[in-house]
Amino acid sequence: MNIAFIAHDRKKDEMVNFVIAYEHVFQGHSLYSTGTTGARIMEQTKLNIHRFMSGPLGGDQQIGALVAQNEMDLIIFLRDPLMAQPHEPDIIALLRLCDVQGIPVATNVATGELLVRALQRGDFAWRELVHKYKPGEA
Repeated sequence: MNIAFIAHDRKKDEMVNFVIAYEHVFQGHSLYSTGTTGARIMEQTKLNIHRFMSGPLGGDQQIGALVAQNEMDLIIFLRDPLMAQPHEPDIIALLRLCDVQGIPVATNVATGELLVRALQRGDFAWRELVHKYKPGEA
């Protein structure tokens, strides 16, 4: 599975703790992240993460490009709802793309835990069919 981690500045510690708690679940998956979030996670875990640019510099859009191509399977995006973000249009565009493509996305730890437990049980196996039979391919 292709899994992305994104966290606003005031949520980065929470994201790191979340990933530490479920490191055993994330092992063996292809992991992606915006720049600083990925660096912080890799400092505290043994996970290898493909890092894109920082969110405000286009990292959200880079992950969004994978979503638009239906190549992302799950996103954990810990948003800070109490702080205005300068790149809010990029965030809304990413969430919209997730809705368009039917990509599960968690915006808080409670939902993130539900999705990770589902991942652990194998409930996302249906995504393998998406990768195997992409629209327009025979």
